Amino acid sequence: MRIFYASGRTPNGAVAGSEIWRKNLYGALVSLGHDVVEFDYDLEPLLAAADITVPANREFVERWRPHAEGALLDQVKQAEEEKHVDLFFSYFYSSCCTAETILKIRSMGIKTMNWYCNASYQLHLVADLAPAYDWCLVPEKYRIEDYKALGANPVYFQEAANPDVYYPRSVSRDLDVTFVGACYRDRPRYIKALADVGIDVRAFGPGWRDPALVKQVESPADLLRIVRHPGTLKRLAARAYRRAFAPERVQPVLPRAVCGPVLSDEEMVEMYSRSRISLGFAAVDSGADGRPIKQIRLRDFEAPMSGAFYMTEYQEEIEEFFEIGKEIVCFTDPDDLVEKCRYYLAHPDEREAIRLAGLERARRDHTWQKRFSDLFADLGLGDESR
Repeated sequence: MRIFYASGRTPNGAVAGSEIWRKNLYGALVSLGHDVVEFDYDLEPLLAAADITVPANREFVERWRPHAEGALLDQVKQAEEEKHVDLFFSYFYSSCCTAETILKIRSMGIKTMNWYCNASYQLHLVADLAPAYDWCLVPEKYRIEDYKALGANPVYFQEAANPDVYYPRSVSRDLDVTFVGACYRDRPRYIKALADVGIDVRAFGPGWRDPALVKQVESPADLLRIVRHPGTLKRLAARAYRRAFAPERVQPVLPRAVCGPVLSDEEMVEMYSRSRISLGFAAVDSGADGRPIKQIRLRDFEAPMSGAFYMTEYQEEIEEFFEIGKEIVCFTDPDDLVEKCRYYLAHPDEREAIRLAGLERARRDHTWQKRFSDLFADLGLGDESR
């Protein structure tokens, strides 16, 4: 197939230089043999301004989105003139483009598809755009009906990992327990529970070394807004002031040795091979009832495919992708996490058997290449092996 691909390079703009989306999505489509034309435009500023309910973001988007849409239509038309484009594939928020632009692409006889993986707590960021596409790829099962209510055509499509990027590295396994990801919600509480009992745990990623950033960050979107906003220093000062008068809301204090820096893409994959236990967390935000919203994460496939012994926060849907206790391990609360880390650190043979089984399962069933091949076949989108 000939595919026009339009996406930002990373799901986490707080990690400078990251190209996680490109390596996973674009890389997998190319490796399948598709003729992929990539949108030549820096979408990151518009992706950073995704929440247009924020006045400053709305102003920015209204000014710059037309430029992106003009460039998009020009490049799609040029690609179509050279050779017919079978599929327009994007990772877009409404801040990137309007429904009218997608409908113009469809009017050229091109099928359209949008991939989006944060609808569990940020469906509003694509609500205006989703109905314009032929298909919306949705990894959150319980959101399928919500997409339909918007007038969109959702297709269940879970996250995965690209084995060309995620594979075991030849390094010493010199760290006991690690977590790679942003610092927000109750993640510091779990990390502190391990540190308090003497388990050698390290956390790497945005926020872990900056208490002012950690304070009151409740979701990945909060963290990105703080890091990217031009008034960051002023906000940090204000948060530090509030912290002094609202100590009950302060995240737990962690030993400096526990808190690591932001890792590059390669350092992240290497960390999975350096760690005896690699952690994951499922909660991303809180619902209206205060209960945590949990979802499958990219890390749930990246880590096992990279050869990690993976231990993640339990949620029901993970059982559809891995056999708990045989391919990965799950925990339910800080005490359970402490108990299981102690056990598996003391039983390396069991840990190794689970690690190898998780690696084999991820390579067999959870590659982006398999996800795309199955999807295109199900939708009748041509011979995905061309």
